[in-house]
Amino acid sequence: MIKGVLFDMDGVLVDSEPFICRAAIMMFSELGITVLPDDFQPFVGMGENKYIGGVAELYDIIVDIEQVKNRTYEIYGEIVRGKLSALPGAHEFIAQCRNKGFRLALATSADKIKMEINLSEIGLNRASFQKIITGLDVKQKKPFPEIYLKAAKSLGLEPGDCLVVEDAVSGIEAGKAAGCKCLAVTSSFDAKVLANADWICDSLLNVPEEAVSW
Repeated sequence: MIKGVLFDMDGVLVDSEPFICRAAIMMFSELGITVLPDDFQPFVGMGENKYIGGVAELYDIIVDIEQVKNRTYEIYGEIVRGKLSALPGAHEFIAQCRNKGFRLALATSADKIKMEINLSEIGLNRASFQKIITGLDVKQKKPFPEIYLKAAKSLGLEPGDCLVVEDAVSGIEAGKAAGCKCLAVTSSFDAKVLANADWICDSLLNVPEEAVSW
């Protein structure tokens, strides 16, 4: 029986991917390296260490990951100001889940600083969720299940009583490996590559009723 909902952030509540990609490209440019948007696609949903570090490895360059992440976040904070908005249905679906009495957690692979920027820009805050788990709270990022196991535990729930809401292939893999049911939103990937999810929708305005009533 569903008792909790574990939300990914990027691609589920907000479409920040183009902005973090642009910020990372600008950061690499400052290092004299030209990278392409498509270079980042395999690392979507895996946290910024892998998102940035994976591209650095692709170009065979060594970086101080904390230093380049911090610079990327500085650029990111500047370029998203006033430009981010919640994805369709995000506020409404959170309200629906709260009205049903579900316990809610945010489980994002992003670092705390990016999470706080995003929530502020889209009009959400920490109080929107009972618990928040970020990429800094886990050792093994998605597609490993640690973040969703930890999120369920933080709510005092078994993973099998939780619905994971995700947009990325790695996130669906993490949710299923944790033992949760999964709702995939096709904001970042085509439905065909998200087929392992229990339910698929094109936005949180169109969540199947079965996804919140099992």
